[in-house]
Amino acid sequence: MPEWAGRSGGRGRQRRAVVVGGPLLGIALVMLLAAWRSTGFLSDLLLNLGSSVVLAAISYVIFDPLFEEARRARVQEHLSFDQAAFVTRLRRCTRRVRILDTWTILLEQRHREETFDAVRAALGNGAHVQLLLLDPDCTAAQQRSEELERQRVDVPRQIRTNLRHLAAFADTLDPAVRHRLQVRLYDASPSIQLYQWDSRALISFFPIGKLSFNVPQLEVDMDSPWGGFVHARFEELWEHQRETSNLDQYWSVTVTLRHEDSDVVEVQVPYVTVQGQHYVDCRAFRVTGPLTVRAVLPPRPGATPAVFALAEPAEGDPTPATVVARHFDQKYGHGDGQRAVRRLVPAPDGPRTPVPRAAAAGDPHGG
Repeated sequence: MPEWAGRSGGRGRQRRAVVVGGPLLGIALVMLLAAWRSTGFLSDLLLNLGSSVVLAAISYVIFDPLFEEARRARVQEHLSFDQAAFVTRLRRCTRRVRILDTWTILLEQRHREETFDAVRAALGNGAHVQLLLLDPDCTAAQQRSEELERQRVDVPRQIRTNLRHLAAFADTLDPAVRHRLQVRLYDASPSIQLYQWDSRALISFFPIGKLSFNVPQLEVDMDSPWGGFVHARFEELWEHQRETSNLDQYWSVTVTLRHEDSDVVEVQVPYVTVQGQHYVDCRAFRVTGPLTVRAVLPPRPGATPAVFALAEPAEGDPTPATVVARHFDQKYGHGDGQRAVRRLVPAPDGPRTPVPRAAAAGDPHGG
């Protein structure tokens, strides 16, 4: 059972016992005192009623927890994922929203506006919204595409589209609530789909050759054993720093421009990873002389920065320039044709062969 859910559930039961059982016992006490001070038929009537109310209060305190546990253990099955129903529940959330998936149909064009309106409402209600999506550049994303080959689904592309819209939405949020929207990417084989709203959730498993939205969904209470199981899986992925990255790390990478052995300037640049090769958009640079860059790629917490040279696209590159451009378009949207894409090539130790030097736009060190 999730620790946070167990504590909230226990407090809820105690509060309910006080709110319901307390007044009943108070009423019973008043009736019994009135019976003691009365005589005849009225005394007998109040005595019987008071005794009945006492029994009702005691029964409620004893049996309500049992009924509550039975309710939590009950699992409701739905034939498929009901997007409209989930968005309605999402809009009313006040505590917690969690989504664990490869990508989510909630951000497809026909659902996107409603979903973001509901997320904004949940954040306004004080809820914490956490999304955990599959890293589009990991092996598991490509494997999932192969499983869905008959469905003609490009999983990495779907994820990149989700993340692009999430990044744009996050930029529209007030800073007072922005920190309560968290998006992370995991690098592991997807196994469970989770859509949680407060203390309830829809869960399903990833079938081979089928979309997880089109298979039966189990609606469970997060206090139940099922809820505890999916909560533990979410926490395991969310807290695994070496296997996850956040939306900011996915969206851009920090590179330090180096001239010879001196750091010149630190800048944030767009980047993509294609077949294990890393490419950056150098529009913020002006190419004028020998340069290396220092960066952490892929951007994982705790990784050691490495030094790279910037290589211009060439015919002999492992990945055609058109494929790299398509990855940039999927991640950042269709560009204006002004991207200056360079491949990061690990710089050899010792004296470096001169390569084009770049300076940050507006940097006084630029030529």
